Amino acid sequence: MKIKQKKQIIKLTNKTFLVELSTFKTSFNNSLIYSVTDLKGNVISWSSSGSCGFKSSKKATPFAAKTTTSLALKKGIEQGLKQVEINISGPGSGRETAIRSVQTMGLGIILIKDVTPLPHNGCRPSKKRRI
Repeated sequence: MKIKQKKQIIKLTNKTFLVELSTFKTSFNNSLIYSVTDLKGNVISWSSSGSCGFKSSKKATPFAAKTTTSLALKKGIEQGLKQVEINISGPGSGRETAIRSVQTMGLGIILIKDVTPLPHNGCRPSKKRRI
């Protein structure tokens, strides 16, 4: 006579992440959040201004950066996000508004790091415009 074994189903509840890494990239043409990751590098949520419904030049506005940031962090808060380390790169106009929207979401900010790549006399710049 066979005895049937019961399968145990383990349900994962919301994990509480104490520290997360958020990477923002703001350029003159687009503003996006690459990802909200845990310390191991696993992506929890991501967002971009194009996925939020902005098109063409409206993607580079500070309002688009605010909307993009809040959408990605809402997904993270649903999964237990508590505190954030922010890595921000790029010269765009949505830098400050992205950081302000993190503060208004009620998350603790541990560190804000600027990781904008700077050339050490790299490529030759384009010629000046003559109008």
